[in-house]
Amino acid sequence: MPAFRLPAGLLLVAAAFILLFDQSVGNLAPDESAILLGIGAIMFFMGGRIVDGFRRSGIAGLHAILLGGLTCAILVWGYASRSEVEGVLDRMIGDVAPGRIVTTPGGDVVAAKRLDGSFSVNTQVNGQAIRFTFDTGASTVVLRAEDAVRVGLKPETLSYTVPVSTANGMTLAAMVFLDTVAIGPISERRIPALVARPGVLHANLLGMTFLERLSSYEVRGNRLILRGKTQS
Repeated sequence: MPAFRLPAGLLLVAAAFILLFDQSVGNLAPDESAILLGIGAIMFFMGGRIVDGFRRSGIAGLHAILLGGLTCAILVWGYASRSEVEGVLDRMIGDVAPGRIVTTPGGDVVAAKRLDGSFSVNTQVNGQAIRFTFDTGASTVVLRAEDAVRVGLKPETLSYTVPVSTANGMTLAAMVFLDTVAIGPISERRIPALVARPGVLHANLLGMTFLERLSSYEVRGNRLILRGKTQS
């Protein structure tokens, strides 16, 4: 067994080094390289278990082979299906923690897709936490009247003169300007927005009057990626 532990340990150290220093190996991304090295380390460890098993008895050795083969098959399947597994995990995160965002070291803001296919994004509007649904089909940012109150607006004093189409048909909304809209490190000022009448909307919409201020935005697989104009 000790003869197998050394290469297994070296592979684990190499995997940790790759992740720590974000080093690519050939055409593989750092996380892919680290996963493959980790699988190799587990295979060495299971090989040691098989050798030890046969030293004890043939039955113990066969049990070790079956366990090792099953473990390796699961690991190889998991690596080959990592995109699908990652997608399921992303969607679970999107529903368990709706609106949760992650900021990458490069300053990108990432949100996970929910099981219904939408993206919820936790946002700061005028310093208040407001959750929005990403919607490129909305020409403006749209606030529910209930959340407009939270950001310092008074829906009862607004002029509802802008016709808008909702899932329940046509209605009127009021044009306003939001002092600040921030998502993680991305912050924009004086964002044109609409406030819907009370009870009309079930979700705030992160529309184009904010999205067009960004350097870029994209949906990549199960993730929404937002980049501010100050991003490189």
